[in-house]
Amino acid sequence: MGAGHDEKVAGATGTVAGRHSSGLKWALAMTSTFMVVEVVGGLWTGSLALLADAAHMLTDVGGLLLALVAIRFAARPATPERTFGYVRMEVLSALANAVVLLLLTVYILNEAWQRFLAPPEILSGPMLVVAVVGLAVNLVSMRLLHAGSQESLNLKGAYFEVLADMLGSVGVILAALVVMLTGWTLADPIIGAAIGLFIVPRTWILLKSAVHILMEGTPPEVDIGLLERRLLGLPGVSAVHDLHVWTLTSGLDSLSCHLVVEDMARGREALLAGRKTMQEEFGITHCTIQIEDAALRADEDESHS
Repeated sequence: MGAGHDEKVAGATGTVAGRHSSGLKWALAMTSTFMVVEVVGGLWTGSLALLADAAHMLTDVGGLLLALVAIRFAARPATPERTFGYVRMEVLSALANAVVLLLLTVYILNEAWQRFLAPPEILSGPMLVVAVVGLAVNLVSMRLLHAGSQESLNLKGAYFEVLADMLGSVGVILAALVVMLTGWTLADPIIGAAIGLFIVPRTWILLKSAVHILMEGTPPEVDIGLLERRLLGLPGVSAVHDLHVWTLTSGLDSLSCHLVVEDMARGREALLAGRKTMQEEFGITHCTIQIEDAALRADEDESHS
């Protein structure tokens, strides 16, 4: 005896990220436009800090685009070959964002070292203007992505990238002011390197979260010990085995388990109570619960011993 929830796991609004796609599109449009401005400004002024910020914006564009592609794929219906549809695409998108950011940091640090050895001339005035406009663009983009970043790993990756850019813009403004007021051009590669390093801890957390989901680890918010105790406390349940809890995509956790009951007449009661407990106490709505007869289970264990 078994049952599960026949849920729609894909659809235009089937994922958390899908509900925030409008803000994602606006952020992509603004970021793409200003990225071009920053690249031109960085080459014109000779500023590594500005180019580092432009590089971060390039990854923002890629990250936001990947996030939108992931949402589009997640909206596709399930197929016989992919019974859960494409909801995992957003996790793959977050993983790609994290890897690109880490590689970008290596590039920026190498460029900073080269500029320490041979500091170039920097046009601090235009550099300051471009950085101030970039800060405004990043603040608006962060506002658009903030709500979705609290719920979706995919959008969290995009939000972190825009956050890095925002802090990068602040750093570029600081570097421009230092060069403008003191003439100390080494401030530019120092700030550029700092921009690259700042995002590493957050990117590492994002990378670990994505890998954890792909490895079908237990969701961090689920206390598996408490969950098992709650299942054991259900009416008529004497044992729990083959218990698995994992995340399909942000906001969609799944559970499967076998519940052993002493009296099969109470199987329906245990099943309904188990599904209700998982949903109300642990937020797990996608459950597959198998009910087993204790006597049959004992016979099977005996034959295997």
